[in-house]
Amino acid sequence: MGPITSARRAVAVLFAMALLLAGFAASPPAAAQKPPGPVELEALIKSTLLTFNEANITGNYTVFHARLAPPFRDQFSPDRLKEAFRSFSQQYIDFSIIAALKPKLTEDPRIDERGALLLRGHFETSPNRVTFELDYIQPDGEWHLINIHVKVQPPE
Repeated sequence: MGPITSARRAVAVLFAMALLLAGFAASPPAAAQKPPGPVELEALIKSTLLTFNEANITGNYTVFHARLAPPFRDQFSPDRLKEAFRSFSQQYIDFSIIAALKPKLTEDPRIDERGALLLRGHFETSPNRVTFELDYIQPDGEWHLINIHVKVQPPE
């Protein structure tokens, strides 16, 4: 579908899923980790958000679920994800235009004390901006999502 339209001006605050885990046993110590480079970061952000967008459009959260970190997958089944994001998908928001845009990070990517990669930023879509907060862990050497918060609203 096309760019985000003014009919979709309402704030779409997504389910902020933060796991409070004591530690991530498969992750190296936080001090030993460094954020990925710019190309990998862009690919990670876009693949996460586009998979999430597709799940909201189709109502099928199976692929999105499969990309989550194991503890996140255990807590949230595809059906539970569908229920959690119902209000977002009911607004028929399609932000697939981000595939052609570069994300603008509002904070430097960093690894927190848990070993989680934190990414904060937005895409300059019009008339509404797609803003994201994404957190990942590496239980198996690959980055897997543990937290997602997305807003689609006019720029502040």
